[in-house]
Amino acid sequence: MDELIELHEKPVLDDLCLIAGWRQWADAGSVSSELPLYLAQKTEARKIGEIRSDRFYLFQLPGAQALFRPEIKLEEGYRAELRAHRNEIFYADTDAKFLIFVGDEPHLNVERYADAFFNLAKMLRVRRIAALGGVYSAVPFEKERQVTCTYSLKKMKEELAQYAVNFSNYEGGVSIGSYLADRAEKLGIEYFGFYAIVPMYDLSQLSPLLRELMLEHDYKAWHDVMRRLNYMFRLGFDLSELERQSDDLIHSIQIKIDDLEKAMPQVGIRQHLAKLGETFTEPSFTPLDDVWEKGLGDLFKDL
Repeated sequence: MDELIELHEKPVLDDLCLIAGWRQWADAGSVSSELPLYLAQKTEARKIGEIRSDRFYLFQLPGAQALFRPEIKLEEGYRAELRAHRNEIFYADTDAKFLIFVGDEPHLNVERYADAFFNLAKMLRVRRIAALGGVYSAVPFEKERQVTCTYSLKKMKEELAQYAVNFSNYEGGVSIGSYLADRAEKLGIEYFGFYAIVPMYDLSQLSPLLRELMLEHDYKAWHDVMRRLNYMFRLGFDLSELERQSDDLIHSIQIKIDDLEKAMPQVGIRQHLAKLGETFTEPSFTPLDDVWEKGLGDLFKDL
């Protein structure tokens, strides 16, 4: 038993999948921090445990106080809420039963954090772990989101290639998701990361009057990641709300660009964004279920 793990309930099933995300560095579009929470809310998943957080976080660091301190909400001087670091595990008791983990990327003792994370997965008899993340890049906002993939065991590559992913050749600072992939390999655990590429445009290069345009909540990325997880884990999760939110998001961006174009026609914002699409390769992940549904729909239409 790991003293850092507090587990209030232990599902009796074996071979559960675990979908994990963090409030972390690689969180473009809130894919890592908020998509798992959204999934937990929509499936009415219940919290069954947590990893105690007292060993893993700084309270302050000179010059970067806002990055580390817990946040408080005061109402007329009364402490209404204190938002401290959390690392929580939820159980979605749906037809397709699965686990959801949402945590805070640790500042300290990352090796001990990894031990606790994988000990928790072992206690819950997890078969495979999917870690979610997001990375900003200048990609077309109206297109399907590219998904970059990392994985722990070489034998997983052939299967993961079927999900229309790009295998990462990144070299640089490590996120918690990538760090855990390294540890998972040493433990022989099936672990992979899906990192959605989220649109961000540095418009300041066109005019000093403009600034960066980025998506804080990229519902299109959420949707495209969930299509893959739905198929892989047979979750049966209803994507219709995310599809509507994706359409609304794209529409709102188009309106924003139209407004900027009218206000500053000399800058050429639309032409700048159009160039981004010239070399963009749109992923073509089509789940087999969608192929059958379309094929049957066309057949009945013909009949």
